[in-house]
Amino acid sequence: MIENNNKTIEIMQNLIEKINKASYEYYVLDNPTMSDKEWDKLYYELLDLEKETGIVLENSPSKKVGGEVLAGFKKVNHTKKLMSLGKAQTIDEILDWNTRNQNIFSFNEEYTIEYKFDGLSLAITYENGKLVQAATRGNGDIGEDVTEQVKTIRTVPLEIDYKGLVVVQGEGIIKLSELEKYNNQTDEKLKNARNAVAGAIRNLDPKVTAKRKLDFFAYNINYCPDHEFKSQVEIFDFLKKQGFLTGKFFHIVHSIEEIQDLINKTDKVRSSLDYLIDGMVIKINSLDIRNRLGETEKVPRWAVAYKFEAEETSTTLESITWQVGRTGKITPVAELEPTELCGVTIKRATLNNYNDIQRKKVKIGDRVFIRRSNDVIPEILSVAETYTTSKVIDKPTHCPCCGSELIDTETELYCPNHLGCRTQIVLKLVQFSSRNAMNIDGLSVKTLEQLYDKFNTKTFSDLYKLTAENLAELDGFKTKKINNILLGIEKSRHVKLANFIFALGIDGIGVKTAKQLAKHYKTIQNLQKASILELIELDDIAEITATDIHNFFADEINRIELNDLLENFITFEETSAESGTGYFAGKKVVLTGTLSSMPRSKAEEIIESQGGSTSSSVTGATDIVIAGESAGSKLDKAKKLGIFVMNEEEFLSHIK
Repeated sequence: MIENNNKTIEIMQNLIEKINKASYEYYVLDNPTMSDKEWDKLYYELLDLEKETGIVLENSPSKKVGGEVLAGFKKVNHTKKLMSLGKAQTIDEILDWNTRNQNIFSFNEEYTIEYKFDGLSLAITYENGKLVQAATRGNGDIGEDVTEQVKTIRTVPLEIDYKGLVVVQGEGIIKLSELEKYNNQTDEKLKNARNAVAGAIRNLDPKVTAKRKLDFFAYNINYCPDHEFKSQVEIFDFLKKQGFLTGKFFHIVHSIEEIQDLINKTDKVRSSLDYLIDGMVIKINSLDIRNRLGETEKVPRWAVAYKFEAEETSTTLESITWQVGRTGKITPVAELEPTELCGVTIKRATLNNYNDIQRKKVKIGDRVFIRRSNDVIPEILSVAETYTTSKVIDKPTHCPCCGSELIDTETELYCPNHLGCRTQIVLKLVQFSSRNAMNIDGLSVKTLEQLYDKFNTKTFSDLYKLTAENLAELDGFKTKKINNILLGIEKSRHVKLANFIFALGIDGIGVKTAKQLAKHYKTIQNLQKASILELIELDDIAEITATDIHNFFADEINRIELNDLLENFITFEETSAESGTGYFAGKKVVLTGTLSSMPRSKAEEIIESQGGSTSSSVTGATDIVIAGESAGSKLDKAKKLGIFVMNEEEFLSHIK
């Protein structure tokens, strides 16, 4: 028994060393070498051993509330301890939390639920209406004086109306859009949003803080001796009245089922937010009930933090595969040591281009941070650790498909062999056949590769020359499959103009832009004649896209192919006249956030069917902004410009 205990203690000590080392690198050095997911795995493994044995070693991180205080800052004793929250990773753990509280005494279940922001926790003290001190949480009792740094945060009021002593608790964050702007303007890239905030606030030079354009979300009154609050709702109302940013997501709920529903909905949309959240905070609304429940040595009983599964982890970059795109663009794909993330085994991740590799200083053999949001292919964020055995990634000089010498534009690499590069040709045919284009079912990548290899099928018009005999020669093709493809090809001869424009595969033209061009120009001939200046005048078409459109139609080979299609194979459906009778007729509309009743694309179709037009950006010409759940910067801009904003319920009332 003693021997087993000794072995367990040895395992626990090893876990503690790893956790504390990673915490020191993250909190003190602002240089994380371990992802949240890896840290959580080690931490919960340690907690399980502590529960199993009843032994808690002196240096265990489970005894701590936060990180160490930096020596370079003045220490601050918090007036009232800044408590950490108990954590839950499943809805069952939230049920257990609620049951434990109800066992202490029975109370009416009324909770508030809000985002758990992922930044740096701060406590800001006001006296006589003026900001007198700001401090990090530190270890809960003692933090770091970061008053001058916090004063630079744009959403922290320097003065408030309330004249009593009050300590406001909240989270310093950086919006992801601001992080991207910052990284585009500097050679030293910031690893991630969380690290960017910590590095800005815990920097001795407040000018560094100011440059990063941080924000502050307030979520609690930690100390206010002269004002009695009755509920979390009252606290939020007070914070808003004093000019603090509190976040738009704040709900009152009366059951665990409601909590679960909001957690599930938020998990689906959190990757679309302009800031990081890593969970949800559930609090008992009544402060009277909170006071009666009290707190343990480390956490309040009246609140719990539900943590989402981490979207980031780290793994080894084993090699780089260079892929050829439809337009000839050469893109690096990272081949990774397989790792689990968001319930999926990840083997590959994106790197935008060779400049992205250089900017992130990525080498083969490095351990790298990767992120996966929803079903999007993961991306490499930064290097966690590099080694002496790591190898520099060489820039390719020739196309991996056809061997042609690449064109280097300094920002991108391109294969110029558009008429002879097998991969480019096949991918163009895939786009042409896709559902939002000509909608020819059955023409997969593998099928089109066989057609290219056997019959030299290269152009769009070649598809309309295929016969049943041709298709019968392909591997795995039976009568039914052959007939379905030939039927699809035949149906595609009569097509909407918007679908045809998208099918052409012009660089920068998506489904929405294709619809806009079709609506404006009415015929393909009119679009062919459009000048760059005319195209730029349309909403959402920048000079680069306008140039790409103009150059496509100016190219002689494209003109020959287009004439062949129009003369021999394609006719267009007549566009039905706009009724102009709907609520949105003649109005320019922008949708932002997530609609619970339908996909955004469906909402756009409805607006356009009523004679309205949709755009992806808010400008002075915008008539209406429809704001769904988690609407962000577009909503803020609409309010500043005085544009009419309607919620989802109002939108639905106008389309019934």
